[in-house]
Amino acid sequence: MYEVKDIPKIPSRKPDTHKGDYGRVLMLAGSSGMTGAACMCSTAALRAGAGIVTLGIPESLHDIVASKLTCVMTHPLPETHVKTLSELGRQDILDFSHRFDVVAIGPGLSQYLETKRLVLWLLQSLDCPIVLDADGINALADDPKILDQIKKQIVLTPHPGEMAHLLGILTQEVQSKRLEISRMFVKGRKNVTLVLKGHKTIVMNEEKFYLNETGNPGMATAGAGDVLTGMIAAFLGQQYAPFEAAQLGVYLHGLSGDIAAQEKGEISMIATDILDNLHKAFLTYKENMCT
Repeated sequence: MYEVKDIPKIPSRKPDTHKGDYGRVLMLAGSSGMTGAACMCSTAALRAGAGIVTLGIPESLHDIVASKLTCVMTHPLPETHVKTLSELGRQDILDFSHRFDVVAIGPGLSQYLETKRLVLWLLQSLDCPIVLDADGINALADDPKILDQIKKQIVLTPHPGEMAHLLGILTQEVQSKRLEISRMFVKGRKNVTLVLKGHKTIVMNEEKFYLNETGNPGMATAGAGDVLTGMIAAFLGQQYAPFEAAQLGVYLHGLSGDIAAQEKGEISMIATDILDNLHKAFLTYKENMCT
């Protein structure tokens, strides 16, 4: 395993392209009280260059997110009595997923038992790359062996607490041995890329790793991870390899946070500040690539 230093290049777009050339992303996110997570990850995917983004949302929350989102399409899905995604939507989601290049699962989904069973079934059934975050990772913690049944590539984006839950250890142990635990987790799993978030976020697969240098403590705020999920999904949809999609995502996410900190300060920064500065992060990186 070797450390990667260089960030992937972002090519200029050709004149004769259309939205389908830049990836179709399906987001499965949101529950009662957590529509913000669904909206942020979906919008972040568009800001990171995805051509088409559709949000699958519990049906009674559809009007709420539709009123917030202008450029993201929405797809209402069967829900439980507590307004989370229901197992009744299994086949609908599976059939619908065939239209997309990547599916992102997790932001704001809740830890309701039926919704967690739906996530575990989808992880075994989807035939496309997956980004798994937040409550998607919490669902996987109920049966981690399912990770070895993924059909395509998967990128997991846990924060240290979610990583600890997934491994059945304490968060302090994760933080004290971040590289060692990451290596252990990806060993023997050729289709897994891990993004262990935190100070110097780790991106790792079985062959290589990257330690991110962008970002600041102001990004320790609710919703920041949802933005990252959308970005990584967007890069996967644009046909970056999983490791490079994750690497580019964490770098630009952190760079956007650094730009936001200059404008808002670390204390007052919120997740939408990261989202709102993504365009500046892309412009800054493109300028640096050309110098």
